[in-house]
Amino acid sequence: MAGLTAAARLSGAGLGVTVLEAAPRIGGRLATEEVGGFRLDLPGQLLDPSLPALTGAPELAGLALRPLSPGLLVHSGGRLNRYAEPRTTRTSRAAARALACAARAPRAPRAPRAARANALDQARIAGYLGRLAATPAERLLARQELPAAAFLGSRGLPPRTIDGYLRPLLTALLSDPDLTTSGPCADLALRGYARGRLSLVGGGTAALPALLAAALPPGTVRTGVRALSASTTSVRTDTGEEIRCRAVVVATGGRAAAGLLPGLRLPGFHPVTVVHHAAPEPPSPEPVPLLDADRTGPVSHTLPVSAADPDRAPAGRALISSTVLGAAAAEPAAVLDRSVRAQLGALYGVDTAGWELVAVRHDPEAVPAMPAPHDHRRPVRLLHGLYVCGDHRDTSTAHGAYVSGGRAAAAVLRDFGLRPGTTAEPLATAA
Repeated sequence: MAGLTAAARLSGAGLGVTVLEAAPRIGGRLATEEVGGFRLDLPGQLLDPSLPALTGAPELAGLALRPLSPGLLVHSGGRLNRYAEPRTTRTSRAAARALACAARAPRAPRAPRAARANALDQARIAGYLGRLAATPAERLLARQELPAAAFLGSRGLPPRTIDGYLRPLLTALLSDPDLTTSGPCADLALRGYARGRLSLVGGGTAALPALLAAALPPGTVRTGVRALSASTTSVRTDTGEEIRCRAVVVATGGRAAAGLLPGLRLPGFHPVTVVHHAAPEPPSPEPVPLLDADRTGPVSHTLPVSAADPDRAPAGRALISSTVLGAAAAEPAAVLDRSVRAQLGALYGVDTAGWELVAVRHDPEAVPAMPAPHDHRRPVRLLHGLYVCGDHRDTSTAHGAYVSGGRAAAAVLRDFGLRPGTTAEPLATAA
């Protein structure tokens, strides 16, 4: 995502660009595989609050998002609670009034076993998220650096609201079960959630890098070519080739970047496993994320994916994707399948014995960690002619990768004496 964004910006400014991709396909972790007619995203953030922000990106004009149903289902205190969409109100007082009116009005039908969370909790949550939504991102990121777990405790909210809603929501948004993430970055994730409805990329997240690659001149991207070393003037590959150039942008994952650029900080990572099941019909009639605050099993959160995006499953089948975080993410597939089925059966109130296991996908480095203190704008210019970008230089989201790629491209253009958006006679290739 970061490398293709940088390539699109540099190509648009008139530079000749070559993209070297070690894998047989583009996209890095933003990839989608097809298994038995199901389209499965590689492990990452199933619930990425940054996706709606990408709809305004000029390079992603054709991006199609499939919004989830508003609100959340949260299993907390032994019961399943339905929480309303946070953007319904902007202040606690307005939230309380709206909920009081809703309580007097006839109730609309809702999913079985899901009770509406009490009005006071709804009002507190709506007020808190409403204030975050109205706060500029720069102000949030300037706040004191504390781990998110401690940060939540300083917000003046009661433990029931924190443990029964905010903690499981942040765990899902950050892929961080211990909430060691920087508090300001956690607030930024909650702000994104409050400002735009959670969505999936239509057809799979691979559509994001595909759109960026489609904007590049033919032949720009070379797959199956691994870079072994990088300098300000050349790249050496595993094919024995040395590519001469005027600038190099290293746009890999954190570990690969640290290997190519000695001295670069290697971030920590949150391991993620996604367990995909197929069923004759979705366990919930609408695509609402279900979070387990009680931690009754290995699943942090689950979603009937095909209910939001029918293109991800064959006709007459439902795809349910469940995310496992922390130590449990490394358990063998057969063990996870049994424990995940049992947990989902209890959460959804359905019999999962007839479900089919489609795939179990594990990535030990799925999401770069952002522990406090976290610099969300790590330098992308290392030397004149040598740059680095990726979600490990920004925030660990698709939008963070996109922003990082844009920052790296801007740094290259400044060093070349060009302004973003200008065109020039094609210059020597930047790899």
